[in-house]
Amino acid sequence: MLDESEREIIIMNKRTHIFGRRTSMGLVVATYIISACYVVPTTGTDGTVQYSHYPLPPAGTPLPVPAGATPATLTVRLYPSNEQATHTGVVSGSVTNMMTGKGRFVVNYLGEVLSGEATRVSNEEKRGVASAYSSGGMYMSCEYQMNTPHQGAGTCSFANGAKYQMHIGN
Repeated sequence: MLDESEREIIIMNKRTHIFGRRTSMGLVVATYIISACYVVPTTGTDGTVQYSHYPLPPAGTPLPVPAGATPATLTVRLYPSNEQATHTGVVSGSVTNMMTGKGRFVVNYLGEVLSGEATRVSNEEKRGVASAYSSGGMYMSCEYQMNTPHQGAGTCSFANGAKYQMHIGN
């Protein structure tokens, strides 16, 4: 026959086992449900809100980035187009298209970093101007035309008289 303390231990073990099992099963079910799908509200053609279940991609799958919402950093190459520019050869830089009609422009020229901005010309979706300046006093200005949000061409002039053909993007 079991004394009272031994009965309590057995009862506690049974409770722990039952609760432990329920808890682990609950976690498994909850994890499965959460990892299996999520609910996205959409608006129907009649204006009512509809809730649909969409499966989640497998773990580790990169999520797509919304088009046009993310700034894009593009390479800029300047090719000499006059005698003054031939002394430097090809000049490289970058422009970060903020996808808002504005961009940040940076170029390394004769050991100086020129930085400035690129802006679309009003009423023109694809045409723009860019200006940059260095702390040493060198400056440049460019006019360009974008073929796509990631590719374009134009011309640039520097304070020392050097002129370049500009290619934007890859």
